[in-house]
Amino acid sequence: MIRYAAALLRTNRCACAAPLQSWEFFVKSFEFRRPLVVGIGGTTRAASSTERALRLALRGAEAEGARTRLFGGTFLHSLPHYAPEHGERTEAQLELIEAVREADAVIIATPGYHGGVSGLVKNALDTLEELRDDKRPYLDGRAVGCVVTAYGWQGGGAVLTSLRSIVHALRGWPTPYGAAVNSLETRFETIDSCSDPKVAEQLATVGRQAAQFALAFNARDVLGGLDLRNEASTLAG
Repeated sequence: MIRYAAALLRTNRCACAAPLQSWEFFVKSFEFRRPLVVGIGGTTRAASSTERALRLALRGAEAEGARTRLFGGTFLHSLPHYAPEHGERTEAQLELIEAVREADAVIIATPGYHGGVSGLVKNALDTLEELRDDKRPYLDGRAVGCVVTAYGWQGGGAVLTSLRSIVHALRGWPTPYGAAVNSLETRFETIDSCSDPKVAEQLATVGRQAAQFALAFNARDVLGGLDLRNEASTLAG
């Protein structure tokens, strides 16, 4: 809780005329809600390096206090090709749409296929067209972490740039740090392991930044709806 209160303080340094005297103000002035970070990624292969890299990134978000939800390769493979001209959506499509609608941040992980984002992941992102008329359309107001796995360094860098461009097109906020994993050198032998500690830390950094930015966006929204001067006076009294 202290970490979240500190983030609120940093967000609101100039929002209140009188200095805030204690953490009690923050605890009493808003209903705390842990941010939700949704992970989207994987391949058609079970236990793929891409999905395991995504799981490590989500663990980084959890370490910052976020709730997480994963849509892995098996789920993405169940999605039909997105056809905007067809009005009906499958249960799987609606599940993804509603999860991202609720999300405070998103982490996307894709393999690099021939210099581009995989069709499996791109189809999931195309499905988010259903959010176009929302108050927060597409990925607006959400931090988006980007993770790419590729068999070599050249593909990883190119696809990471492409994925960031897609996030911008969806009005998302790419996190400052994006992770490109060379699967030729790095192995994910189990669901919780990575052969290179540096890569594991890079993935955790993506998750941490997604959660931290989600908290900052939430703090802005919460504080924007408060009468801070009156609340401070009430608590001081």
